[in-house]
Amino acid sequence: MTIRVLLADDQALLRATFRILIDSVEDLTVVAEAADGQEAVDLTATHRPDVVIMDIRMPNLDGVAATAAICARPELSDTRILILTTFENDRNVAKALRAGASGFLGKGVSPDVLLSAVRTVAAGDSLLSPTATQALITRFLATPDTDDSLALPDVLKALTDREREVMALAAHGRSNAEIAVELVLSPLTVRSHIQRAMTKLHARDRAQLVVIAYQSGLVKPPPQQGG
Repeated sequence: MTIRVLLADDQALLRATFRILIDSVEDLTVVAEAADGQEAVDLTATHRPDVVIMDIRMPNLDGVAATAAICARPELSDTRILILTTFENDRNVAKALRAGASGFLGKGVSPDVLLSAVRTVAAGDSLLSPTATQALITRFLATPDTDDSLALPDVLKALTDREREVMALAAHGRSNAEIAVELVLSPLTVRSHIQRAMTKLHARDRAQLVVIAYQSGLVKPPPQQGG
């Protein structure tokens, strides 16, 4: 099955480079290109791509607003959004994750990492850059926005104790295999708990579970080191 990709970036050269890279492998193909956020929303509605590679800073409608617009449409619930940014600890990245993005990468990533990232988010898994995730969570995701409806402990009441336990470990960055070992469960059982938690909390994917875990207070960020 070929993963269909939409490129959204205001830099034509970057779009062309990404298109050549993505179209060079058999399992990925670019179905459309957008030069601004509004065009990204419109073309996503038209082409229904599996993954949108979304620049966070674009004219007309930025990547955060475009992500929110796409994720708010039920008919686009199968589309995953991968944020590209120059600054991985940008507050806008946290806003994009809250809005429904599946993960983010810096624009300087290697070709192999980018291709792997597209495949990861297309499979429904989250992609949070390992070098920046901890800082992002500590600085931004753990601080609720005043208009953020996820920052309510009540949202967790729908979960079983085991689902909350699995969700918390996922928020700490554990893989399904690692959670399975820690809780003496099978990886398939862990995956089932993750899927049920996502369904109950209306989370698009694992990245959204991480956001909800911190926003609701289920998981507390580690204390910052140094002054």
